[in-house]
Formats: sequence, structure tokens, C-alpha cells
Amino acid sequence: MAKSTRSARTGRQQASPALDELIQGLKQHTVKVGVVGLGYVGLPLVVEFAKAGFSTLGFDVDSSKVERINNGDSYIPDVPSDQLQEVISSGRLEATVDFSRLTEVASVNICVPTPLRKTKDPDLTFVVAATEAIAKHLQEGQLVILESTTYPGTTEEVVQPMLERSGFRAGHNFYLAFSPERVDPGNPTWKTANIPKVVGGVGETSTQVATALYEQIVDSVVPVSSTQVAEMVKLLENTFRAVNIGLVNELALMCHNLNVNVWEVIDAAKTKPFGFMPFYPGPGLGGHCIPVDPFYLSWKARQSGFESRFIELAGHVNAGMPRYVIERTTEALNSVGKAVRNARVHLFGVAYKPDVSDIRESPALDIMKLLHRGGAIVSYSDPYVPSFKEGDLALESVVPEVAFEGGIDCALVTTSHKAFDYAEIARKAPLVVDTRNAFRDISGDHIFRL
Repeated sequence: MAKSTRSARTGRQQASPALDELIQGLKQHTVKVGVVGLGYVGLPLVVEFAKAGFSTLGFDVDSSKVERINNGDSYIPDVPSDQLQEVISSGRLEATVDFSRLTEVASVNICVPTPLRKTKDPDLTFVVAATEAIAKHLQEGQLVILESTTYPGTTEEVVQPMLERSGFRAGHNFYLAFSPERVDPGNPTWKTANIPKVVGGVGETSTQVATALYEQIVDSVVPVSSTQVAEMVKLLENTFRAVNIGLVNELALMCHNLNVNVWEVIDAAKTKPFGFMPFYPGPGLGGHCIPVDPFYLSWKARQSGFESRFIELAGHVNAGMPRYVIERTTEALNSVGKAVRNARVHLFGVAYKPDVSDIRESPALDIMKLLHRGGAIVSYSDPYVPSFKEGDLALESVVPEVAFEGGIDCALVTTSHKAFDYAEIARKAPLVVDTRNAFRDISGDHIFRL
């Protein structure tokens, strides 16, 4: 059982027959479990529960998602449709928009988005909505776990008071915990089942119950002393990455001014067997976590009167990278007497990272909009993203062969998908701007590196 530094405040609950029954039900997979939010985190999670033998309910407000799941049609690449069909046909998984059915489950995991507002402040709209739905149907002895990435204090300052309006007390009449999702979409090695699961509960008993649940589907559970520690873990992980990427992005700009190949520098530095971890520059941060999470942390820091200057400086550097890419593209075009206006600039890859379809916060989108605003004729190729629309910019992906036949002035590589033939791009494009070191083994005066 996980030790809790907060047990003195919340009260240490003696094991009761009901508690023992719940834990045994979790260990024997005889209780039904639920997941709210069936996106890139929630769907893989509920499928893992179903594969382990649990009867599961997946909840979502999107009826089209629910229909696709119940038809065994996966919209998440990390969950193959045949795997989904197996748990659906066996009756172990059912998706629904009917949140009154929350009364059927012994546990419920909240896996909803936590985006930023335009002001870069945390937007907990989806967490609040999910918690309100659960609060309406909260049953005595239920386990509620928040997985959505958020700032330290959310579980106890936002979720707990809403649930306790029922008259139940967290850690006594129901159990409440936080366990940060650590999903890496498209990663073939690290999946829900083998990524260690950090768990912190409201009191020792909540941690114990949540640990018992996760032990049924993951290889390793890491109990911590509080929900705040668990919430901070995820922010540390992603802020660590964001700050280090900001450092190497700034070094990339510096190395360009010094006429030094930053990629060669990093490759040589990483031969040191201790004290160095390689990070790589790029056109900016993308994805569901790394561009967002540091702002959750810096916002919470400001609320407590602390100025997180280092984190915010890294955010400033990373946010400026799309404009730097435009500068490099302008330099490339100017080298052959062309301006950005009316130049045919073709982007290779708009997803936020290689070999996935996710475009959330992708720097390629900002780059496309900046080029469009500057008068360039923008097109793109991405085998994972068939179309893109934002504002007055609406495009469809074209295969590289068609793009070259139509004629382009500059190939701009923003996402290094394995499907692209970089030798062919270097051969056919009159100019290349490489933001991902995709042309590391290809030389040419027409190739402009980050």
C-alpha cells in the first residue's frame, strides 16, 4: 500500500468490508469500469481494461465516436480496429453518450482535453463538464481518477469540491486520485500497458484503490504521496522537454550566425556517456502536451506569486521558431532572386511529429498561415493528413509527384515522415529548406538547413 504524507490531514480510513470488496472486485475483474473521454488517451485505456477481462463502459459526448466504437471502427491509430472489434464482439466494451449509466461502474477515469485559452491560461472546461456529469451520478464507494494533464491542485481544488456536493467525502465515502496520462501517440514501443503509471490519491486509501485498479493493466504502478505530486510529475516531464528544446532552438539560431552545423554539434556531444541528453531543434513545438503544459505550470506559479522566468523564456524561443523558418525560407528564395510573394512553397509534412496524423499545435500550421499571409502560394504533402482548414486557408494534401509536376519554387520539410523520399525531393526541388535534418546525408548548395 502506498504511503501518504497527507494521511494525517484526511484521516486514515480503516479497511471496511465494502472497501475490501471493491479491491477484490478490481483484482478479480468482476466489477465494471468506466472511462470518460474516448480520444487518444481514453480509448486505448478503456480497451486495455477490456482486454484484461473487465466489463467496460466508455463515455463520450460525441455520438459519432460512440457509433464508430460500437461498430468496431477505430479512429485512433494506436488502437487497431481488429483489436477494438474483438472487445466489442466479446461484450467487454460498450460506448455510450448516456452519462446516467455512470451508476453502473465501480471506477471512472476522466480522460478529457485540457487546452489553453487564447490568453494562455488553463482551460478546464472539459474537466469541469466531465466532473459535473460524474457528480450527478456519484455512487458511494466509487473510484474517480483524473488523468487529464493539469496544474497542481486541480484534483483537490476543482474536482473534489464538485464531487463532495453529493454529501460524500473523498477518501471515505468515495475514492479520488490523479494519475497523469503519459501517452506518446504513434510510439511503437511504449504503450498504455508498459508505461509506468504514477498515482496519487486524496488520502492513503484512495491511492491504494487506484493502485489496485491500474495494477490490473500496467506493468508498473508508482504511488506518490498526494494528488499534487502526481499532477506536478507530468508538468515536470513535459516542461523539462520544452525547456531543453528551447535551449537547442536558440543554439540553432546561434550556430547559424556562426556558420556551425548545429546537428553535427549535437551528434558529437551525445557521444559523451554521461551528463548529456540530446535534444534537437525544429520549426517549433507541437502536439497535445509539450506546447501546452509549461503554461499550466507557469500560470499556477503566478497564482502563488512566483515568476517562472526560465520556463517562460523557453516558451518565447519556441514560439518564435515558425517565424525563423519563414526567415530561412525567405533567404532561400532570395538566393535565386525570388520573393515570398507568389512563390510556390510546398510543405512536406504538417503533422506535429513523424508518422502520425495529429496536427494539434503543429508548427507547420503556423508556418503555412505565415506564408499565406505573406502572399506565397502554399501547398503540402502529408500521407497522414488528407486535408487542412483554418480560417481562409483550406488545402488538400497532394502526392509529391503531382506537386513536382505542377512546379514548386521551394520544398519546405516541416515533418520528417518516413514515407518521403528525401533523395528525390533534393533532386527535384530547386530549393529545399530542411527544419528536421532530414537531408543529413545529402549535400547541395540548394539545401538550406535550420
